[in-house]
Amino acid sequence: MPTQVLTSNGSQTYEWQWLDQTLTIAYDRRGEGTPILFLPAFSTVSSRKEWETAAQILGVSHQVTCVDWPGFGDSDKAAIAYNPVLYEAFLPDFVTACFDQPLTVVAAGHAAGYALHLAQQLPKQISRIVLVAPTWRGPLPTMGASKAVASGVEWVVRSPLIGQFLYYLNTRPQFLKWMYSRHVFAEAQSLTPEFMAQKYAATQQRGARFGSAAFVTGGLDPVTNRGAFLQLFAQLRAKCLVITSEDGPPKSKAEMEAISAVSAVQIQSHPGSLGLHEEYGTEVAHLIKAFLQKP
Repeated sequence: MPTQVLTSNGSQTYEWQWLDQTLTIAYDRRGEGTPILFLPAFSTVSSRKEWETAAQILGVSHQVTCVDWPGFGDSDKAAIAYNPVLYEAFLPDFVTACFDQPLTVVAAGHAAGYALHLAQQLPKQISRIVLVAPTWRGPLPTMGASKAVASGVEWVVRSPLIGQFLYYLNTRPQFLKWMYSRHVFAEAQSLTPEFMAQKYAATQQRGARFGSAAFVTGGLDPVTNRGAFLQLFAQLRAKCLVITSEDGPPKSKAEMEAISAVSAVQIQSHPGSLGLHEEYGTEVAHLIKAFLQKP
C-alpha cells in the first residue's frame, strides 16, 4: 500500500518577470548535496506536493527543490495565456536563478517534454533527467478532439460566468475522485477523504481554471506528435531514466512504450498509473536514487 505524505517545509518564492507581469512562483527546498529539481505533472490539481514523499527520501543525501508551475499549485494564477512559450521561458530562468551547479531534473507526466527542452537549452547545467510516466498530449487531444474544438473549449472555460460554471462542474469532489480512480491512481484505497479534500481545495483557488483549461485542451502540449517527442530523446546528451507505468491508460502507455526504441534511454517499468510518482513515492525515490548512484 503506497504512502501519502502531504506536508511541506522550507517554502520559498521566486519572482519571475514574464512580459509585463511579475509572477510569484512557489517552491520548497530541503537537504544538502548535489541538487535535484522536481517538476510536478500538469493537471487540474498540479502541485509540488505530489513529490513530497520522494523529496523527503532523497533530501537525506541531496539538495531537493520542488516547484509549482506558473498558473498551478501555490504559484500565481494570473489570467494570462498559458502555453509552451511561457513554460519554455520559465524553466531556464528558474534554473539559472536558483541553482549554481549542474543538477538532475525529475519530471512527471506532461512535464517530461519541458524537462527535455530544458536539457537542450542548458546542456551544461542538466546532468541527468528522470521522467516518470511521461506524456506529451493533453486529455482532449488524446480523446480525438480537433485543435479547433480544443481551442474553443479553452476559450469558453476562460470566459466569465459560463467558464466558471463549467470549471465548477468538472472539479466536483465526486468527479475528481472518479478521474483519479480511472487514470491517476491504481489503488482505490489510496484515495482517502483527507487526500481528496486536499486535491479539491487546490482546484478552488482564484484563477485556477486558466492553467487547467490550457492543459486539458492540449494548449500545454510541448510537441505536436510522437515523432517530435521521440526526437527530443534522440537529441538528449544527459543520462536519462524513464519510469513507465504498468497500469496507465492504453493510449498513454503506448506513448511511453514507444520511448523504448530510443537506445540511449534507460527504461524501468513500475506498477501504477499516471500518478505513480505520487502514489508510489517511496518506490520511485529508490529507483531515482539507484539511477543517480550509477557512474
